[in-house]
Amino acid sequence: MAFKDKLPLVSVIIPMYNTERYIGECLESILAQTFKNFEVIVVDDCSTDNSVAIVESYIPKFDGRLKLSHMKRNSGNAALPRNKGLLFSQGEYVYFMDSDDKITTTALEELYSLAKEYDADVLYGERHFEMDDDGKNARLVTRQQGKLVEQPAFDSESLEERVKDLLQRDIFGPPWNELVRRKVLVENEIVFPEVRPGDDHIWILNLFFTAKKFLRIPNTTYIWRTTQNSITRGQKTVQKATILWLNAAIIGLKYLDNILSKIDFFEENFRYRYEVLNYFLERKFRISFPNSLQLPPFEFYRAIKQEFSDRLGEQDVLVAALCTLVNTQQKIFFMNQKKFNEFA
Repeated sequence: MAFKDKLPLVSVIIPMYNTERYIGECLESILAQTFKNFEVIVVDDCSTDNSVAIVESYIPKFDGRLKLSHMKRNSGNAALPRNKGLLFSQGEYVYFMDSDDKITTTALEELYSLAKEYDADVLYGERHFEMDDDGKNARLVTRQQGKLVEQPAFDSESLEERVKDLLQRDIFGPPWNELVRRKVLVENEIVFPEVRPGDDHIWILNLFFTAKKFLRIPNTTYIWRTTQNSITRGQKTVQKATILWLNAAIIGLKYLDNILSKIDFFEENFRYRYEVLNYFLERKFRISFPNSLQLPPFEFYRAIKQEFSDRLGEQDVLVAALCTLVNTQQKIFFMNQKKFNEFA
């Protein structure tokens, strides 16, 4: 039976924008998989280079398993293309990749085998490989805090325990280190919000608090390329870099609160709801802080007021003032700590 006549077990979803230098390597790493029962859905976000032509040249090689879809207009990040790819997917499990990255030869086989063995809703990889822009110098890394698992291990199904675990160990945001049961995403309407950046962090938190069988695994299968093309890693002015992460905090916080409001546990336990929101807000402020150190308070206030006034309605002044106050207090604490360390 030809692959095109089968329902795939795994759907690999790849958002793409102007990655002609890398998309071929990405697809080659999928072609080389020891596991063959998959489909690949590439969603082009209005690329202006040769990316689409390269993907089209690979379609015959995949024997009906590669589909190419197009966004009507450029969305600016991977969230909406990923959501569109999910709509077209048919696999039992979903696996997200970025178009400039690669996976190990046995990646899908390892992940799907573990998913079936443990009947997991989510496989969460705590480790991954990173490589340089040229594809060389691969190294094993983790951004997961705390003790890493050495054997597959389920997180507690208690949301109280999961919140406590989140606050102690954090959770790494990118969706490319997870294999997810598609049914869980579809039935719970778990999609990537239109927040730049921070959509992936909100998505994984939604999944963390929704999926019952959340399995942490030691397997290292993903190879992440450290390019400078993403919205979070590109060159920006101090103001733009500051606003970038404050956008995740100010706008993303509302998305996250809406998600928590639909979960009975957080409606009944405001302490834990606050803890999750505070965790999210603190991390986004922490990322913006190194840039905001270079701005005087009035410039920080003006940047927020100008950027968010249309989206915050009558509360634009209050939000801008409160954010400036918090940032000023952080600066004072930072400076005092620096002086203390100098004299210690």
